[in-house]
Amino acid sequence: MDIHHSKSDRFILGLNYTLLGLFVLIILFPLLYVLLASFLNPNVLISKGLAISASDWSLVGYEKILQNSAMIRGFFNAVFYSAAFAIVTVLVSIFAAYPLSIEGFVGKRFIMIFFLITMFFGGGLIPTYLVVKNVGMLDTVWAIILPGAVSVFNIILARTYFLGIPKELFQAARIDGASDLHVFFKIVMPLAKPIIFVLALYAFVGQWNSYFDAMIYLENSKLFPLQLVLRSILIQNQVDPGMISDALAQAELKKLSEMIKYSSIVVSSLPLIIMYPFFQKYFEKGVMVGSIK
Repeated sequence: MDIHHSKSDRFILGLNYTLLGLFVLIILFPLLYVLLASFLNPNVLISKGLAISASDWSLVGYEKILQNSAMIRGFFNAVFYSAAFAIVTVLVSIFAAYPLSIEGFVGKRFIMIFFLITMFFGGGLIPTYLVVKNVGMLDTVWAIILPGAVSVFNIILARTYFLGIPKELFQAARIDGASDLHVFFKIVMPLAKPIIFVLALYAFVGQWNSYFDAMIYLENSKLFPLQLVLRSILIQNQVDPGMISDALAQAELKKLSEMIKYSSIVVSSLPLIIMYPFFQKYFEKGVMVGSIK
């Protein structure tokens, strides 16, 4: 069906597209700059921009990263931590949120108030560290996966989503003789796919970008995630002027350090960029339904 637009409509539509295009360019420019700087000498990129010859391109930054065996191990550690953390977070959030969405669940008001209090008052770093140490999780994978798996924000998001499921579905299932477990696994869970993917994406991205917990709780370098390994690589490639007397050597090391820095950003961001399009359709629906009501 053809839609007729008046002059004012076309003007507003054109203005919206222009502003949207400028907004997209503002977002894409730093990403494009980091990607180009990972292949180019940053000085060349600044002085010549995109008008550069093929001799200016280089894979040295990526070669230096991949030559480090700790990098490969850190990548798989990060994938394992992020995937395991996402699974545990989703299970805890779903199992905590569903009872709180059921009418007549005794004590749900008290439990919700208790959860909300924890959003405003936390134990802090030292008490958390002592708890992790005293339960024997220090320098183990569980120190990365378990302490942050319970998120009140995720529980509230999932509870709000469950409240949006029509109660008639539960009543019809009860009339047919369905048990609580049957209702949960056969009716609720299939309808909860959007919020499950949203919670999994939140948890995976949060854990993937995290390195502070690993820096605090892990001492064995074989357990380090990718972000901690990248941090070590960046620190090792920092230039100390007092250690190098040759000005040219300092300049080359500085250039290499910059390329490694940008290459590390690209490598660490690549899995999330690849993963996001597959979650996008669930992300939009899950966030909107879970946050509106």
